[in-house]
Amino acid sequence: MRLEASIDVSRLLLQYGLPFRGHDESESSINQGFFLGFLRRHGDKHPDVGKVILKNAPQNDTLTCPMIQKDIVNACAKETLKAIIGDLNGDYFGILVDESKGISHKEQMALVLRFVNKNGKVVERFIGLVHVSDTSACSLKKAIYSLLSVHSLSPSKIRGQGYDGASNMKGEINGFKTLIMKYSPSVYYIHCFAHQLQLTLVAIAKKHLDVEYFFDHVSNVLNVVGGYFKRRDLHRDHQAKKLEKLFEFSEVQKGQGLPQERGLQRPELNDRFDVVSSDLLLGMGSLNPVNSFSNFDKGKIMTLAKCYPSEFNDGKIRDLGYQLDTFIIHTRSGNPKFSNLQGIRDLAKALVEANLAETYSLVYLLVKLTLILHVATAIVERAFSSMKHIKNEVQNSIGYLREPLIYIKDIHEMSNKIGEIFQ
Repeated sequence: MRLEASIDVSRLLLQYGLPFRGHDESESSINQGFFLGFLRRHGDKHPDVGKVILKNAPQNDTLTCPMIQKDIVNACAKETLKAIIGDLNGDYFGILVDESKGISHKEQMALVLRFVNKNGKVVERFIGLVHVSDTSACSLKKAIYSLLSVHSLSPSKIRGQGYDGASNMKGEINGFKTLIMKYSPSVYYIHCFAHQLQLTLVAIAKKHLDVEYFFDHVSNVLNVVGGYFKRRDLHRDHQAKKLEKLFEFSEVQKGQGLPQERGLQRPELNDRFDVVSSDLLLGMGSLNPVNSFSNFDKGKIMTLAKCYPSEFNDGKIRDLGYQLDTFIIHTRSGNPKFSNLQGIRDLAKALVEANLAETYSLVYLLVKLTLILHVATAIVERAFSSMKHIKNEVQNSIGYLREPLIYIKDIHEMSNKIGEIFQ
């Protein structure tokens, strides 16, 4: 019962990314960490548990020491990763990679897998943080392959790669992208569109003095107003009064999707993005099920399939053509499972729910390969944002439990009935 209580509290702290230990963990301290505090609260709520934990436990069997906490965290990490790998089930996947220095000033690399699970849902799962001695392409490749090997994942199953566009990642000669594609030519790289947008705006600002002048002023305003809470509050009050007057005279309207406070309409800059691969993009667009597959183009889809020669040899290309002929008739025949689909994500789930993933196995495979390609790397960068909350300067200096190699979202999904601890 003592171990079960310690496990329940540990899972709760992991779920919300809270530190375990405080500055002073002694019994008389008022600065104990969350672990001891929540465990005591758990005992107060459940007298049968309270009788056997903390001061009521044998002195050599309290199961609250840092080593026990770390063992529990490591066990949770292993079970979470085991569930992720099981969900992947040996299928194809894409990788998202980013590197950054942690609070301990060590270069760390984060790895996220993107795949379509057995329910036809595309998911992105954080696998781990790895310390790398340097950020050269060779070092990163070695670290990634090593991490994949630990979880019995074969690099031959990689079918997509996404990074932020740094030269060591996307370099055409010695970049990480090139090293991966030498091993498997079908591991297509997509430069994060969010970073492309940033580069596009910078390029425009440099070529147009008025735009550069505008962004300089915006930057100055943000620094002046955003740097002090008092100025920020004054600005918000002024803006709120201004909006009230505009609403009063019906000069602006409220509502979802309409311009709100601090809202800026985004310019259409798609034509300034570099085309990753016209065949890939056109094929993906032809698979889009919106408006009863209004963009369906068998020729472009067949060309897309030829981009994956390992999966679609001459025989399977021929079979894919037959499947596509039947597939488009079937999906346009009024089947409710395929009505009002909003994208390829919905198409994958619809095929599984309608038990047609096997019937149209080659079409479904192509849909999965398409979904593995990603257009943004936000989730892998979010891992570093989470790490800043889990391990900051204060926590690092007083010996808090180090961050586990698990993603908070995944722990949340794994922690069933965690709320019972406070009932």
